[in-house]
Amino acid sequence: MSAIILIPARYASTRYPGKPLVELEGPDGRKSLIQRSWEVAMAVPGVAAVHVVTDDERIRAAAEGFGASVLMTSSACRNGTERCAEAVATAGLEADVIVNLQGDAPLTPVWFLEALIDAMRAWPEVEAATPVLRCDEATLANFLEDRRAGLVGGTTAVFGRQMQALYFSKEVIPYTGSRGPDGPVPVFHHVGVYAYRPAALARYLSWPVGPLEALEGLEQLRFLENGAAMRCVEVEARGRVFWELNNPVDVARIEAALREIQ
Repeated sequence: MSAIILIPARYASTRYPGKPLVELEGPDGRKSLIQRSWEVAMAVPGVAAVHVVTDDERIRAAAEGFGASVLMTSSACRNGTERCAEAVATAGLEADVIVNLQGDAPLTPVWFLEALIDAMRAWPEVEAATPVLRCDEATLANFLEDRRAGLVGGTTAVFGRQMQALYFSKEVIPYTGSRGPDGPVPVFHHVGVYAYRPAALARYLSWPVGPLEALEGLEQLRFLENGAAMRCVEVEARGRVFWELNNPVDVARIEAALREIQ
């Protein structure tokens, strides 16, 4: 089964303009957010191709400068999934699975992507899948701190017994106020990576934006609002910190985590 990874990136982020080109300090020096995300994708074994997908010439120039393949799309794309769908259609890309690695997740471990691709191989009936990571106490505290500060940070996911996605939210769900002091945190951090069958990705463009997607600003809710199944794939952190770059305050968090990666 062939798989390709697309990394959608836009300059005009509402919360953080120019985010893909923000430089992050790590043990290997300063590199842009988009370069660090591309390096994650390039480290995944067995992938047929990796492309940065953007509508911005500044991102294109930066990506080509560090050796990435770049596909240009229109500025009409409203989210990364639309950008991936347009790139597949216009560039004539062919693969059994299309992986969308958001360009703001440089802490995504390679094994998250491997687990996602393996799940799509194991579940041929699944149209789309996405990883989820059980929060530890520190991550839950970051979620709650951001909410108290009025910031929209990471996304949480809830799913059923068969790992079918039930809902995704920028709020912390499920409610944890009544949980006891012992036991695992019942909140799962949604990892901003998706795998799609080409047919499901093509259908995505034909669906209108639904009220839940509009309210939450979460592209994956369009699948759920149109009755398309999305499977959640639980992944393990293995001691690594996972966090996306959503707001300027996240730069320090991510740089601290980069320093811990051996």
